[in-house]
Amino acid sequence: MGGDHAPQEIVAGAALAAREGFGRMLVVGDRSQIAPLLAEHGDERLELVHAPAAVPMDANPAQVVRNSGATSLGVAIDLVRDGQADAVVSAGNSGAFLAIALVRLRTIPGVARPAIAVVYPAKFGPVVVLDSGANVDCRPEWLAQFGVMGSAYARAVLGIAAPKVGIISVGEERNKGNAQTIEAARLLTAAPVDFIGNAEGKDVFVNLADVFVTDGFVGNVMLKLSEGAGSLITDIVVAEVKSSGPREKVGAWLVRPALRRVRTKLSYETYGGAPLLGLRGNCIVAHGRANRTAVRSAIRAAVAEVREDVVGRIGELVRPLECVE
Repeated sequence: MGGDHAPQEIVAGAALAAREGFGRMLVVGDRSQIAPLLAEHGDERLELVHAPAAVPMDANPAQVVRNSGATSLGVAIDLVRDGQADAVVSAGNSGAFLAIALVRLRTIPGVARPAIAVVYPAKFGPVVVLDSGANVDCRPEWLAQFGVMGSAYARAVLGIAAPKVGIISVGEERNKGNAQTIEAARLLTAAPVDFIGNAEGKDVFVNLADVFVTDGFVGNVMLKLSEGAGSLITDIVVAEVKSSGPREKVGAWLVRPALRRVRTKLSYETYGGAPLLGLRGNCIVAHGRANRTAVRSAIRAAVAEVREDVVGRIGELVRPLECVE
């Protein structure tokens, strides 16, 4: 029931995932709205779980937690907690998603805080940036844990055998950055990851590392800036083609298939959703503007996380680390 295009596009995305063999979909929401949509798709792998209420997109996360029992988001998370579902995907209020999941599922032993891990398209393949908005203020110990969690995710889901981990800073030298970054870098040096040191924002898109660690404030700014830059570039290209002469328009028509491939590679629809790493359950945050293609991609990401036991792998790696509450 969450997202700009809910529930129609959410149900349609679940139907796409079911048809592609991703598993049985428990579609959680208000029966009066969901049942007619399920009837349209007519797939027995889509099962309705009634939840009479929904979390508003602008709701305060702290207030939502206390009254989430009958909401689609609360019921969906409870299904994972109680072992009736393997993962939960939501395009709704991400702050409420994090708050409810943190209370209902709790963190993996050894993890102080969960983190939102966003997969970015880069020159030589996808990279992971975390935290991308769950924790705007972080301790150095949390950043070290983010590096471990991101490394486990990159290895399990992206198939990178030996992920390199970097920490976002204002310069490549080890002495650059604020006190938090410098201390986090020291802890990452001793962590069970391949830590390469500091990285600048420009390094994300040229694969200097496979996993980039930062706090949720900087990570969310990076995410929104990247989305805005991508939209701007697309708009500029379209505007230039429309205002050009016949010869340029013919050239644009000839390269149209390549441009479509580029757009697919850069679109959030391809990657679908960002995992909430560090929880005792598989949680995927889909984009608030998610359409059926993006929802299908988010479900695909959830299935990969389940199959590769990302929760278990993170637990094994963070156990040696000191957890500071």
